[in-house]
Amino acid sequence: MILQKPISEFDPNLLLEVRNLTVQFEHETGMTNAVKNISFTLKKGEVLGIVGESGSGKSVTSLSILQLLNIPPGRISSGEIWFNSPSKGWIDLLTLSVKEIRNIRGKEIGMIFQEPMTSLNPVFTCGNQVAEVLMLHEGLNSKKAKEKALELFSKVKLPKPERIFNCYPHELSGGQKQRVMIAMSISCNPAMLIADEPTTALDVTVQATILELLESIRKEFGTSILFITHDLGVIAEISHHVMVMYRGDVVEKGSLLDVMVNPKHPYTKGLLACRPKLDFKLKSLPVVSDFMVTDDFGQVTEKSDGEFGSVGEAIFMNLITEEEVTKRNKQLIQQEPLLSVKNLKTYFPIGKGLFRKATDFIKAVDNVSFDIYPGETIGLVGESGCGKTTLGRTLIKLLDPTEGQILYKGRNISSFNSHEMRVLRREMQIIFQDPYSSLNPRITIGDAIVEPMRIHGVLSSDKERKERVVELLETVNLNGHHLNRYPHEFSGGQRQRICIARALALNPSFLICDESVSALDVSVQAQVLNLINNLKEKFHFTCVFISHDLSVVKFMADRLIVMNHGIIEEMGFAEDIYKNPQSFYTQTLIDAIPKGTVEDIRRVQKKRALQAH
Repeated sequence: MILQKPISEFDPNLLLEVRNLTVQFEHETGMTNAVKNISFTLKKGEVLGIVGESGSGKSVTSLSILQLLNIPPGRISSGEIWFNSPSKGWIDLLTLSVKEIRNIRGKEIGMIFQEPMTSLNPVFTCGNQVAEVLMLHEGLNSKKAKEKALELFSKVKLPKPERIFNCYPHELSGGQKQRVMIAMSISCNPAMLIADEPTTALDVTVQATILELLESIRKEFGTSILFITHDLGVIAEISHHVMVMYRGDVVEKGSLLDVMVNPKHPYTKGLLACRPKLDFKLKSLPVVSDFMVTDDFGQVTEKSDGEFGSVGEAIFMNLITEEEVTKRNKQLIQQEPLLSVKNLKTYFPIGKGLFRKATDFIKAVDNVSFDIYPGETIGLVGESGCGKTTLGRTLIKLLDPTEGQILYKGRNISSFNSHEMRVLRREMQIIFQDPYSSLNPRITIGDAIVEPMRIHGVLSSDKERKERVVELLETVNLNGHHLNRYPHEFSGGQRQRICIARALALNPSFLICDESVSALDVSVQAQVLNLINNLKEKFHFTCVFISHDLSVVKFMADRLIVMNHGIIEEMGFAEDIYKNPQSFYTQTLIDAIPKGTVEDIRRVQKKRALQAH
């Protein structure tokens, strides 16, 4: 049944009004309030940014709008969600039947989910999945649905729409899959789009194009957008208003400029400070806990002045001067290289025909040369597909090179016998991008860390190894009580810490971090980056830090290698490359970083005002 309310009670410019929404999740020990009595509005043609860490309730709020949580263990215990439906007028979405809400989903409210690979059906082509929506909601036949799908693929700037139509999701890049999801979500010209972390873990350039695409959709169709993210820098590129959530509560909301320039709540201040800055370098990044204290009852208070005075002064005292950076750089390159790469190539054959004869090659790494010095952190950056992960895995011989040399401590690792490779495996470790898939879900995290120690004969007994594991867990800010828990019992940030502890269990001298913070909240990301730097000082290892986020790499790295299509575009000291990039490609990557500065916000607002006139 559809309940009508007099429109006079609502602002005619409003599209959505959420009133006193509370969402609960049931678990073994009782109920948890994931969303606590929140209220907000969304105007027609407006972008409202909802910001917060994982667990803040932002995604739960968005799923509640489309009744996607009305099954155990989640339930909407109270509240109203009023939507100005183009076909039915004002309706409370929470009162609709299953059939009625299905007519709203996709047709009047579209949704772009965070992970397109899991949102797209792997057994159907991308084109068929978009065409299905058009046939279901618009009543088009298969021929017209295909024509409209191809038109949508062109609109979202997918290359070769005909080819993409017949591709399966696994055949596309992350950015292409996200564009397919956007095409599907706008296929019925919905009045409202919910974009749930649509740019998380995407390259900065792809992220920029997705944001531009959403803005063009908003302008062309007058679509309202609920944009959910953990990154205030991204919010600054697209939103009109901002709502900050923390542990199910709305702690701050207002216009974009007000919240970004003059944040009132300590949590907002913490989120703004966590992101690495481009204009100066810090010894360690600020984290949310530097700005606020949460008591046993969940009440948040602003942190009192510390030993340096205000938090701002503490950050200032944490600055690294240009003289310190220059001195460190000189000391690094005066050493003998720990690892030298000479004319390295890693090619993957493309096979055709009955016997899969190689007809061409993908040149993932194409004739690269560089040195890495002891104690150095070298940043490896570039877009997806540039070859940075392949290069990282080739360096530690998880992939065999096609040509070239990798000299570790002066010796070519290609000539190592099985015993020498076993020793090398102990000295060279890698932290993979996805901590969940790199941990065995069937064994406890204690056993996961003990296993490599046992294989390589580290310490003489399991008792000593267990004591070492407890010590490592405490080093990465976990504790011994976590020993017997399984990976699924931890958050993403905690799982990444477990993977770091496992990599350090063998006391390696060379560590590769492959996109190890790309999908983490900015606050958790700051904690993990600080942790890696602290552990680097403690254990004295050399690090290759692979990432598509140049602001993160600038904070971590002494030198940068910028890769593009398998070759090195640019290489040099991090500060020099950021101040004066020599390659147009590098400049493009730097320009695409969402900076979230006042100047950027005003630039976006001025551009919108000019377009409106």
